[in-house]
Amino acid sequence: MMIRSIPTVHFYPSHLETDHLQTSAITTPSTNHNFLRDATSRDYGSAAFSAARGGSIRSVLRRSNPAAAEAASATAVELDSAATTVRKFYDGINRRDLASVEDLIALNCVYEDLIFSQPFTGRKAILDFFKQFIDSISADLQFAIDDISEEDTSAVGVSWHLEWKGKPFPFSRGCSFYRLDVINCQRQIVFGRDAVEPAIKPGETALVAIRGVTWLLQNFPFLGDRL
Repeated sequence: MMIRSIPTVHFYPSHLETDHLQTSAITTPSTNHNFLRDATSRDYGSAAFSAARGGSIRSVLRRSNPAAAEAASATAVELDSAATTVRKFYDGINRRDLASVEDLIALNCVYEDLIFSQPFTGRKAILDFFKQFIDSISADLQFAIDDISEEDTSAVGVSWHLEWKGKPFPFSRGCSFYRLDVINCQRQIVFGRDAVEPAIKPGETALVAIRGVTWLLQNFPFLGDRL
């Protein structure tokens, strides 16, 4: 009967600074050469057995479950809060520094400014919009945050106004909502909506208009299809 030398697997707990399994040789009959693979797979999983052959558990995890590896990496990075990310967004606009704003906006972000008929879709379109905005106004006109929600990690509400050299600018109050996700280990804005104070305030006329439209929809239901 031929004698072969095969490795014995030693598994080190995660708190030890060891990124792989170490082996030492033992002697066993060749007829039992499959027991190591079976025992290792049963006790430590296929990742451990692969590590015993020269790879690391971390690299095996990355290959077999990329989502889990990315999540593990994200936990090791200290993320800005959602509110801090939005504050950085306004700060970058105030400083006219669009380069600092770019990474705060997701590639597929949708941004709605309700004075425009269509939303801006995608990071490039949003940056182009803000470039036009800052190019058309003085650097003395700045966003000032009145209130911002701090509790939610994925949604932020902001009330704000514009200031001219530190003084409130007429008809410039607004409210914004932002939804954020963690993308590539960074919190980014994936959706935004701005509602800005109108320069012309219809007052009770707006209620009359809403009442009139409601009456039309109730009496002519087919008009609802055109909304």
